[in-house]
Amino acid sequence: MRIYEPGQIMPMGNMYFIYGEGGTGKTTLVKQLKGNKLLLSFDGSTNSLVGTNDVRVFAYDHTDAATLQNQVSLHLNEALMSGVYNVVILDNMTALQNWVLENIDNASKDNRQNYQKLQLWFRDLGMYLRASGLTILATAHQIDNGSAGLVGGGRYEADMNAKTFNAFSAPFDVVGRIYKENGQRFIDLDTEKGNHAKNRIDDRLLIKADELIEAKKEEK
Repeated sequence: MRIYEPGQIMPMGNMYFIYGEGGTGKTTLVKQLKGNKLLLSFDGSTNSLVGTNDVRVFAYDHTDAATLQNQVSLHLNEALMSGVYNVVILDNMTALQNWVLENIDNASKDNRQNYQKLQLWFRDLGMYLRASGLTILATAHQIDNGSAGLVGGGRYEADMNAKTFNAFSAPFDVVGRIYKENGQRFIDLDTEKGNHAKNRIDDRLLIKADELIEAKKEEK
């Protein structure tokens, strides 16, 4: 627990969770972030970062699956203890969730307990990232519920178990859906549309994807 006296609240890095279809440029958002970056890739999609010189990548594959939780925790802890990094990126939380669930699955005869363990692990991961004080970017694939999703909820959501998503994303400042329209990339941050979305940094509801990290300009 941290205690901040009045007037002594310290700023922390913003946390961004962006989900969308493949090929919409989720990984490319990394280029907007400033400073030394550590990227944990859970799907191997690093081609969009070829030519960068400020990103260190841990690209996990099937050979890491059985011990993935331990590896992620170890690598994150080492990175944060080093003091080298300003930014941490977790690329493809959908893939990470599926791997973790496979490791947890059947650990208990009661399947509800398996999902509770999944949710607790991701909750702890989200809070650990928050406590780091660094800028965080997490990405995931999306689910399109079709027009039926508009009844009582949004059409789009991150491709994760709903409770696991809520547990992980709770400390994040921004949750948005990235998509392409008329050759341009946008990020929807509008909670009122019913999709997974929020923006606790400023009042922007729809932005161009290349302006995600751009601070809001004050009106004169």
